[in-house]
Amino acid sequence: MNFDEEFLKALQKDCRKAGRRLYECYSGYVMAICLRYLSDSDAASDAMQDTFVKILTRIDSFEFRSEGSLKAWIGKIAANEALMHLKRQQLVFTDQLPDVSEEPEEPDVGQVPLEVLQRMIGELPPGYRAVFNLYVFEQQSHHEIARQLNISEGTSASQLLRAKRQLARKIKEYIKSTNE
Repeated sequence: MNFDEEFLKALQKDCRKAGRRLYECYSGYVMAICLRYLSDSDAASDAMQDTFVKILTRIDSFEFRSEGSLKAWIGKIAANEALMHLKRQQLVFTDQLPDVSEEPEEPDVGQVPLEVLQRMIGELPPGYRAVFNLYVFEQQSHHEIARQLNISEGTSASQLLRAKRQLARKIKEYIKSTNE
C-alpha cells in the first residue's frame, strides 16, 4: 500500500487530521491551478476553498487507480471549480477567426522565467486564458473545450490562436527588453 492509498483510506474514514493534511499537501497545487484560470487572487482563493469542500464531500466516490491518480483527480476538480467561477463572470467569446495567413513565429519560451510566463498567461483576457489553459494544460480538444464552455469549436480555436498570438507578442517584448 502506498501513501495515496493510505491517505485515501484515512480521508474516507472522515479523519479530521487527514483532511488537514490533504489541505497542507495540495493547497499550493490547487491554488496554482485556480490562478491559471482566475487572475484575481480573491476569486482564486474562493475557487480553492470550493475545490476542497467538493473533494471532501466526494472523496467516497474517488477510486484509487495508481500513484498520482489522487493528485490528478484533485487537479480536475480544481480546474472545474475555477471554470465555474469564470463562467459566473459571464465570459465573452468571439466567433470571428483572426487572419491565419500570418502564423506567429514561436518565441523562445526558455528565455522567460516561469513566474513571468505565468504572469503573462494571467494577463490574457479571461476567454483566451480559459481556452489556452484547457488546451495546453488540461490537454483537451476543441470539441471538449467547446462543450465545457458552451461555445463552438471554431470559437475555441479562435480564442486559442488569439491567446497564442498575444503571448508570443508579450514574450518577444520581454526578451527584447532583457537583451537591451
